[in-house]
Amino acid sequence: MSYSFLDLAYDVLKQATQPMIYQEIWKVGQDRGLTAKLETSGKTPWQSLGARLYVEVRDNDDGLFIKVGSRPTRFFLKERAAELPADAISKLEKEEGRKAEKKTEYHERDLHPLLTYYANSNPSFNRGRSIYTKTIMHEKSTKGGYNEWIHPDMVGFYLPLDDWRPNVIEFNRLSDNNSLRLFSFEIKKGLNKANYRESYFQAVSNSSWAHEGYLVAVDILQDDEFLAELERLASSFGIGIIQLDPTDIDASRILYPARGRAQLDWETINKLCEQNRDFDRFLQDVKIDYESKRIHRNEFDDVPKDIAKYIKEKLKIDQEPGPYG
Repeated sequence: MSYSFLDLAYDVLKQATQPMIYQEIWKVGQDRGLTAKLETSGKTPWQSLGARLYVEVRDNDDGLFIKVGSRPTRFFLKERAAELPADAISKLEKEEGRKAEKKTEYHERDLHPLLTYYANSNPSFNRGRSIYTKTIMHEKSTKGGYNEWIHPDMVGFYLPLDDWRPNVIEFNRLSDNNSLRLFSFEIKKGLNKANYRESYFQAVSNSSWAHEGYLVAVDILQDDEFLAELERLASSFGIGIIQLDPTDIDASRILYPARGRAQLDWETINKLCEQNRDFDRFLQDVKIDYESKRIHRNEFDDVPKDIAKYIKEKLKIDQEPGPYG
């Protein structure tokens, strides 16, 4: 009989010191070379592992595994259940809380070039379009008391100057003028149970003016219930979520897409222009590019030519394929 997902889970949990979520089981199995024994061609085998474990625990009372806790659900071996202390879950939750607060060597703004690269280069996001970004410096804003809930960290735009014929662009300007797309980005180093609501609604507040708004982060807690809550927020409020992967930047992805808006919020745009000269200059530059039918790239954030070198030198992270790449 061929080596199965449940075989992998058993081999990992046989040596585990505590219950594990399925993503952790997959990662340990990968590190130990167990995943190479599987006969699978799926693109997300760790999800298949999770599905097999959930079904096994639910439908097989005589099975090898038990479910420990919820939100997130962890798995352990039934034959080792007596080893679990009564406070096992509370200890795990405290440990996860400490991990969520871990310090990183880089600053939030150091992630901006990664997002610039992603927006300009990743076809799953830009669908082959050239999207340019600009960092909005909050420190240049006039003091209004609520600036961090008004100003996005970065903005972006797309004009089809390289994709449409000149006559079509001119006719578009004379008619419905819907070729311009504006993007808004709120960036965080991580999202976890302690900060996700404030971070998400900050992005909602900061992005109400744009065609598409996104909350962007690197470290996003891999927990089924947590991810389901992020999905619910994205579905309800329309702000998408992007996960940047500095270990394999081209594997960065949209976790949940934004709900595009047909109309811009001109009152908020006007307020942004009044309070922040970076944003006001951004609109001026986009207007100049549209009228001249040429993108002046020097006016926007530089797209890194060697993103791997930047990540290694600035973020102290080496590029290597991750478990989900």
